[in-house]
Amino acid sequence: MNEGPPACPIPRWTLLKQELRNVGPAEFDELLTKAPAGTVLDVRAPAEFEAFHLDGAVNMNYLGPDFLEQMEALDPDTEYLVYCRSGRRSVRACTLMRNAGIKKLVHLDGGINAYDAE
Repeated sequence: MNEGPPACPIPRWTLLKQELRNVGPAEFDELLTKAPAGTVLDVRAPAEFEAFHLDGAVNMNYLGPDFLEQMEALDPDTEYLVYCRSGRRSVRACTLMRNAGIKKLVHLDGGINAYDAE
């Protein structure tokens, strides 16, 4: 009886996250104070962004129809700080960005939910 391939014990987004520069809220806040305009990216939906976002953040909806076009317009030599609510969408967004040639990415580990945890 063939039951198919065994299930992967580690979720794919967790594997992708291991390849990123992940920082907690304290370090992210420190980097925010020095971040040039347009380099802090909130990849949540517009309604989430409107309800709350970090100062200076630009909304770039990972699930939006124009995310790839927005991503392609980014400068590949610039460092970007990326976050979402829990960290899953931002891991995926960072992975796409990295694959598109944007190498200087800082990921908020745990998303903005991590602020509540601290």
